[in-house]
Amino acid sequence: MIRVRGLRKEYPGGIRALDSVDLEIAAGEFVALIGPSAAGKSTFLRCLNGLIAASAGEVVVDGETVTGASGDRLRRIRARIGFVFQQFNLQRRLSVLENVLVGRLAHTVHWRSLLPWFPAADLARARAALGRVGLSGLEDRRVDLLSGGQQQRVAIARALVQEPRIILADEPMSSLDPALARTVMELLRRFNQEDSITVITSLHVLELAQDYGRRIIGLRNGRVIHDGPAGSLTPDVAYRIFTSGVELGERPGGVGSAR
Repeated sequence: MIRVRGLRKEYPGGIRALDSVDLEIAAGEFVALIGPSAAGKSTFLRCLNGLIAASAGEVVVDGETVTGASGDRLRRIRARIGFVFQQFNLQRRLSVLENVLVGRLAHTVHWRSLLPWFPAADLARARAALGRVGLSGLEDRRVDLLSGGQQQRVAIARALVQEPRIILADEPMSSLDPALARTVMELLRRFNQEDSITVITSLHVLELAQDYGRRIIGLRNGRVIHDGPAGSLTPDVAYRIFTSGVELGERPGGVGSAR
């Protein structure tokens, strides 16, 4: 589903966010992406759907090359990739239903996307998506009147209504309390299992990564330093991912947990 070769991203000032990343992710996987702040997690996710242009390397998603894509071709690629943002990225003055319908714009001809008009089939898809995330009955409520947990579920419904092959989620629970965070993760796992949607989510809570990710990828300093099943995320491995200066293969003495 996703093939990444030699992916590099440099920002102005010589800051290298990604450094020669090579990865393959199969259809239907649930991947938890972990690592310290500034490890390159957000940049990696945004390179996958072309929100950020890579400096070098190649990203291929569902048979389409993302790197170098623009215009209608990039729009077509993004239509298959739902994105759930850390801070929801909703239109706060619009209703819940209108925000979810934004997810259909990539499937709508240009002139229609300029008007507050969607076909009945899209309205039905949006209402069904809201039902799946537990928000039926709130279609007409302004989104800025919702709780943080409800807003994130609107964002997930917006991604789901795209009928995506992939959902990318960038620390989607960082603004939520632990109970709501698990509710969001349960939704992502459900759509992964029921709809065979490939899910890649960056997480800052190791317990969530272990409980929900079937595959754990650890980034540090823009490089992949760990890639394995959930059971491979031992305290020793977590220490190497989150502690600078400790390279993969070294075994620091006396480490019982990661911070």
